[in-house]
Amino acid sequence: MMKLIPEHILQNIPNLYETEDIKDPICQVKLFTPDANWTWYVIEYSKENKDICYGLVKGLETELGYFSLKELEKIKGSFGLPIERDFSFKPIKLSKVKEKL
Repeated sequence: MMKLIPEHILQNIPNLYETEDIKDPICQVKLFTPDANWTWYVIEYSKENKDICYGLVKGLETELGYFSLKELEKIKGSFGLPIERDFSFKPIKLSKVKEKL
């Protein structure tokens, strides 16, 4: 199974809770379903358990929350396509992502 986010990128994402005092944190990575309207913007990543991320999730609702990379790697959309990383995405402030949504 291919990892959604390569290790060299994961190492540069702030650890869980590291940005909680930052008013407008940076969304580091964008993951999405190519055949559904779900998007995950990773702000923090647990370097201890190497699974849990915190960020903005756009699905039925748009909200900040925690999600599991291992679970996302197993998900298939309505046409059987896996979740992908947006290779053209550049880190951007959370407020700018919210403006675009």
